[in-house]
Amino acid sequence: MRYVFKTRYDQDIDLFRYRSDAVSYGVLAAAMLAVPFVLSEYFVGEIAFILTLAIASVGLMILSGYAGLVSLGHAAFLGIGAYAEAILIGQGLPFYLSLPLAGLIAGAVGILLGIPALRMTGLYLAIATLAFAIIVEHVMGKWESLTRGHGGMQVPDATVFGFDLADANTFYFVALAVLAIVILLAANLVRSQTGRALIAIRDSETAAQSLGVNLARTKVIAFSFSAAITGVAGGLFAHRITWLEPNSFNVLVSLQLLMMVVVGGLGSIKGAIFGAIFLGLLDPAIAILKDYLPPALGGKAGLQLTVFGLILVVFVLYEPAGLNGRWQKVKAYFKTFPM
Repeated sequence: MRYVFKTRYDQDIDLFRYRSDAVSYGVLAAAMLAVPFVLSEYFVGEIAFILTLAIASVGLMILSGYAGLVSLGHAAFLGIGAYAEAILIGQGLPFYLSLPLAGLIAGAVGILLGIPALRMTGLYLAIATLAFAIIVEHVMGKWESLTRGHGGMQVPDATVFGFDLADANTFYFVALAVLAIVILLAANLVRSQTGRALIAIRDSETAAQSLGVNLARTKVIAFSFSAAITGVAGGLFAHRITWLEPNSFNVLVSLQLLMMVVVGGLGSIKGAIFGAIFLGLLDPAIAILKDYLPPALGGKAGLQLTVFGLILVVFVLYEPAGLNGRWQKVKAYFKTFPM
């Protein structure tokens, strides 16, 4: 068992609690950088997609995991970021400007949603965000002059410092870099005064307000920051799928995002990553499972949604701390072994 003997106040907010943690993350970073050189293009593309999911998962984790505000409409922010990225690239903006702008646009919409949602919590907030997602999907389908409606919009090709983003290796490195930046921003937000206020609101709004936390301001910050990160993920998602239509950002996508943070472990950035990995592997697993099921069952349109629902119920009942909670238990076991 390791103990930290604190000799300065900054140790409470250090990015790495132990020196060995910095070494471990350094080894992980080196391994991630080596992926395109040891795996085929197909697997590199699949891992890059998981990295994109992880960015969106971190965005939702800020809102639901740390602030305790349930959202069933984050697919709307994913779609706003995707369409904004496609339109901005089509206007001739370079990728390193269009992607942050797509996030800022989604963040601005998050503020517009956060202001009227200030007085809502729990089930009422979930219903409000779900209605918001349905409205955004409807607007995407009807605003044909901007989004091409249900006919779909082709995402223009983009380059990053001369490299084609359509190349699997280029997209992988871009997604990895964006994820690293997002994790660093989220970790610093959580360690800041605002992050502590978010956690206080999650635990008890009454207690947080009595301690001087501005509930309205903090909730709006949570909505805007979460929406902006999800919008950035949407911009990358647009280049991944290359063709946009409103059905790509429906309620099922919102449920997938929610499942990532619940399965990964609420209140943990690591949980957001674990949840994205789990979901990224779950879709191929369901596709393989359909081949072994009877045609009457495997051909059902709602099979994927049913599996998602069952997984959510199982984790809520038997592993409420998620995959990250289980990981912490495994680490604790080996730290105290054989005691």
